[in-house]
Amino acid sequence: MDVSGWVWAATAVFVVGLIFFDFFAHVRTPHAPSFQESARWSIFYIALALMFGVVVGMAWGWGPGTEYFAGYITEKSLSVDNLFVFLIIMTKFAVPREYQQKVLLVGVVIALILRTVFILAGAAAIEQFSWVFYIFGGFLVYTAVKLAREHHDAEHPDPREERDGIAVRLFKRLVPTVEEYHGDRLTVRIDGKRFFTPMLVVMVAIGSTDVLFALDSIPAIYGLTEEPYIVFTANAFALLGLRQLYFLIGGLLERLIYLSQGLAVILGFIGVKLVLHALHVNELPFINNGEPVEWAPEIPIWLSLTVILGTLVVATVLSLLKTRSDASIASKTES
Repeated sequence: MDVSGWVWAATAVFVVGLIFFDFFAHVRTPHAPSFQESARWSIFYIALALMFGVVVGMAWGWGPGTEYFAGYITEKSLSVDNLFVFLIIMTKFAVPREYQQKVLLVGVVIALILRTVFILAGAAAIEQFSWVFYIFGGFLVYTAVKLAREHHDAEHPDPREERDGIAVRLFKRLVPTVEEYHGDRLTVRIDGKRFFTPMLVVMVAIGSTDVLFALDSIPAIYGLTEEPYIVFTANAFALLGLRQLYFLIGGLLERLIYLSQGLAVILGFIGVKLVLHALHVNELPFINNGEPVEWAPEIPIWLSLTVILGTLVVATVLSLLKTRSDASIASKTES
C-alpha cells in the first residue's frame, strides 16, 4: 500500500480541522448536550468513518479496506471500554455535566497525539525487528487476561482506587491548585496568586490514562495491519466521535456488563494472531534455529473481522439479557 506524502498531509489537516470544528461548534460554549444532539453527531462521525473505509477500499484495494474496517471496529470497541474509565474519573472529580465536553475533547486530542507517537514508534520497530510481534502478542494476551477480570462501576467505584493517580498527585505537588470549580476556567487568581482549577487537574488525569490506553490499542491494531496509514486513520476516526458517544451511551455503559470480557476475547485472539505471525516470519536464533516456523498459520483478515464482530454482538446481547433479567428479578423482589 503506497501512501504519498500529500495524502498523509491532507489526512492530518482533515483530522485537525474536525477537532477545531468540534471545539468551535459544540465545546466553546459550555452546555450539556441533549440525547438528540449526541445521537446526531455520533451517527455523523460513524458514517464518516465508514465512508473513509470505502474510499480506502476503492483507492488501494479491498484488502487494505478490510484491514481498515477491522482496525476501526477494534479501536472503537476499545474506546467504548475507555469510556468506563472516563466516566469514573468524571464522577470522582465531580465535573459539572456542562463542562465535561471540554474535558473529553482535550482527552481526545491528547490520546490522538500519544497514539500517533506510538504508531510511528511501532512502525519503526516492526520494520527493523520482526521479533517485536512476539512482544506485542504476549502483551495483548496478558492484557486480555487482566481485562477479563475487570469490573467497571461508575456509581460505586472500588474503594481501593485512589481519586488521584500518580500523574495527578505529582501535578498537585508541583503547582498550586484549588478544590472548587470556577466555570470552565483552567486557572484562577485568588488574593493575587494564580491557582490551577480542578478542570485542569481532571484533564491531567484523563491524559495520563490515555497513555495506558495507547499501550493496549496500538499493538492490537498492528495485529490486524502493518500499514501505519491505516493504523493512524482507524485510531483517528475511532477517537473523533468519542465525545458524542460518551453522552449518548452514558446510561448504556452500566448495562454492558460483559464488554470487558468480550474485549478480552478480542485482544486475546489478536495476541495469538500476532504470535503466530511472529513464528511465521521468525528470525530469533533460539526458535527453530532462526528459521520461519512452517506450521504457524497466517490468520486471514476476513476471519479476524468475523471474530471481532461476532464477539461484540455476543457480549452486547448477553449483557442486555443479563441486566434485563436482573432488573426483572429486582422488581419482583420489591413487589
